[in-house]
Amino acid sequence: MSSINDRVAYLKGLAEGMKLSDETNEGKLLLKMLDVLESMAEEITTLRADHDELDEYVESIDDDLADMEEYLFDDDDEDGYEDGEDDEEEDDDQTVVYTCPHCGNEVTFEIDGFDFEEDNLCPSCGKPLFPEDGDDAEK
Repeated sequence: MSSINDRVAYLKGLAEGMKLSDETNEGKLLLKMLDVLESMAEEITTLRADHDELDEYVESIDDDLADMEEYLFDDDDEDGYEDGEDDEEEDDDQTVVYTCPHCGNEVTFEIDGFDFEEDNLCPSCGKPLFPEDGDDAEK
């Protein structure tokens, strides 16, 4: 008698075996209580089935969400970006390496925000990296 429905059925069988009748007050009370117990047992069985179904559905959603998180936040995306970087963010970080025409030192510039109008001096020799005429580069 593992299920609640089985136990209520057993109690109803005991009541019938005891020949409880609706003619006595105690008999009426016990029979009505058994009816209520039977209704409660049926409702509990229905609630358990609904709960199990919802539990399976939530587990399915959780698995789908885990798959989506793995796809979206995976460190090694197939396009080579890490931690959710996109094309626009990589373009902001592009750099160019330029060799000083005076001393040969390699200088790295970020493309974004670079201004040719400024005097860009070599950090090693202090001379302009982009001389205005070809004579400055040879001196």
